[in-house]
Amino acid sequence: MRFTLALVILGLVALSAPIAQAQDYTEEPTYGSVSLEEGFLPDPHSVSLTAGGSIEVSMGSCNYGYVANAPDVDFYYTTSGGSDLYIYVDGSQDTTLLINKPDGNWVCNDDGMGGSDPIVIIPGAAGGLYNIWVGTYGDDLAEATLSISEIDPR
Repeated sequence: MRFTLALVILGLVALSAPIAQAQDYTEEPTYGSVSLEEGFLPDPHSVSLTAGGSIEVSMGSCNYGYVANAPDVDFYYTTSGGSDLYIYVDGSQDTTLLINKPDGNWVCNDDGMGGSDPIVIIPGAAGGLYNIWVGTYGDDLAEATLSISEIDPR
């Protein structure tokens, strides 16, 4: 009887344990949506946020950093000429970027801006929705500024 009760309790505990989730681009973005048209001013457009989360990134070749389940920002881009986009972060700690592009492909970066800040460059960017996660390389949270630009910041 005790063995059966122990198995039932163990099973209930296992069912109530949190399940690791992947990044869900259908969730509402934590820091809202941004809509910009090609040639936008001011350039860059910046959003202050808290980077990081409890989910380890695992999206194809993007397999580093920790993010939240929901995107931090949904970025809607309208373009007719396909300008280059520069999406980058200035963080108080080592930050990462994970982006789901309008075509469904995932891109990421860790230290492309030099030091511990990431940049994702999208040549001839297509119009549409870009889901953006700002992560941290470790599992600590960090204050950060996400910037979106059509001008190379480097």
